[in-house]
Amino acid sequence: MADLDPSLPLYEALKWDADGMIPAIAQDAAGRIVMFAYMNRESLAETLACGNAVYWSRSRRRLWRKGEESGHFQKILGIRTDCDGDVLLLTIEQVGGIACHTGRASCFFNELQGDRWVPVDPVIKDPKDIYQ
Repeated sequence: MADLDPSLPLYEALKWDADGMIPAIAQDAAGRIVMFAYMNRESLAETLACGNAVYWSRSRRRLWRKGEESGHFQKILGIRTDCDGDVLLLTIEQVGGIACHTGRASCFFNELQGDRWVPVDPVIKDPKDIYQ
């Protein structure tokens, strides 16, 4: 796989998949991975313009402004790409401390224990109180 070509303009340097998507990992400033989603050119452009994370919702088939319903926005602190230019890493400030729709700090709260997935992180706020 070819390395990212830094001489190319922003969008052309990235490797978009056949659907025009690129994986995006959201990581807080302390280094904890809180979320994974996809972005397309439009969502990346809006993210850059507004300073908050905007993703492409594959299930809703539309832009998803993280926090639009919950109030748990992700303020962008920095954006990096890997050496191939096919994954984005967003360093974010997670407003309200909740990134997951389950009311947890991170979507990565299930841990493999033996042959079972066990939720190991606490629910910070009941989702019924978030999404009314």
